[in-house]
Amino acid sequence: MTTRAVTPSGAEVLAERIFSSILGTMDVWSIYLGDRLGLYEVLAEGGQTEDELLERCPIQPRYLREWLEQQVTTGIVHVDDPAFDAIDRTYWLPDGHAEVLTDRNSLNYLAPFVQLVTASGIQLPRLLNAYTNGGGVGWADFGDDMRRGQANMNRPWFLSELGSTWFPSVPDLHARLTAGARVADIGCGEGWSSIGLALAYPNVAVEGYDIDEPSVEAARRHAVGHGVADRVTFHEADVGAVEMASFDVVAAFECLHDMPHPVDVLTSMKRMVKPDGHVVIMDERVADQFGALGDDVERVMYGFSLFICLPDGLNHAHSAGTGTVMRKPTLERYARQAGFETVEVLPIENDLWRFYRLR
Repeated sequence: MTTRAVTPSGAEVLAERIFSSILGTMDVWSIYLGDRLGLYEVLAEGGQTEDELLERCPIQPRYLREWLEQQVTTGIVHVDDPAFDAIDRTYWLPDGHAEVLTDRNSLNYLAPFVQLVTASGIQLPRLLNAYTNGGGVGWADFGDDMRRGQANMNRPWFLSELGSTWFPSVPDLHARLTAGARVADIGCGEGWSSIGLALAYPNVAVEGYDIDEPSVEAARRHAVGHGVADRVTFHEADVGAVEMASFDVVAAFECLHDMPHPVDVLTSMKRMVKPDGHVVIMDERVADQFGALGDDVERVMYGFSLFICLPDGLNHAHSAGTGTVMRKPTLERYARQAGFETVEVLPIENDLWRFYRLR
C-alpha cells in the first residue's frame, strides 16, 4: 500500500502566511505599547513583579496583567512560574531581548522600527483617501512617533558605522574627511548622520539642512548632548537657498527618494560642492530592475513606500513620486538631469543601503 504526499493548495499556503503576518502585527502593536509605556526599560533591569512595574510605569493594573501574559505567551518576556498567583509572579527579559528592545546604541535595536510602522498604520484612513482621491500624507502628519522612529532606527548605524566602516572603504573620501572638510548634510532629519560624521572625523565642520522644524530642533539638542555643537550646525532651510560652492563633501543620507523634486535637490548639491569635492548619496539597496519576487530587503522597502515615503512625496505639488524603491537607473536619470555625468557605486558593504558618488 502506498501513500501520496499531500501538497498544500495555493490558498492554504497564502492563508497560513497571512495568519502568521497577523500574529506578527499583534506582536508589533504589543511591543509599541511596551516601548511607549516604559515597560521594557524597567524589565531590562531584572526581574519585576506587577506591583514593581506599576510603581514605575504609567499603566493600569488590569491592562498590565493582560500585556504581561500576552508577552509571555508570544515569547518576548519570561515568567518565573506561571502557576504562581498573578500578583506574585516575576517577569524578565531573556538574554538578548533587552538589546533589541532597549539598547539605543545596538544595530539590533528594533523598537524604533516598531514605532514608525505603527505610526503609518494609524494613518491608514488618510492613506486610503489619498490612494482613492490623490494627494498624500505629509511627513508632519505622521507625528512624533514617525519622526523619532525614523531617527532612532538610523542612529546606531550613523554613530557606529559611518566613520569606522563605511567611509574608510572609500580611501580618497576618507582622506578628505580626515584631513578636515566642510560637509553639507542634506535632509539631515534629527541630525545623527551629521553628528556621526563629526564624532568620526574630529577635523570636519558639518552643516545639516532640513525643512522639518521639530527635526532640526531635536538635531540641535542631540549635537549639544554629544559635544559637537561647536562643529555641527543645523538649518531649517531648503538647500535651494544655498548659493556658494563651498563644501568639500555634500551628502544626502537615505532621503533623496522622499523628496518631491529630487532633480532640484541634486542641482543644488552640484552647486554647493567644490569642483574637486564629493557628492554622496546613500539610498536603499534594491535591485537595479523590478523582478517577479524580491528579497526581504525589497519587500520591506516596498512596505515603506506604500505607507510612508510615496504618500509623503505625493503630498507636494508636481512631485516626482519616486517612492522608497529608487533603483539605480532612476538615480542615474535624475543625476543626468541635474547636470552630473556619472554615477559611481561606492565599495561600501551593507545589506540595507547602497552608496553612490555623483561626478
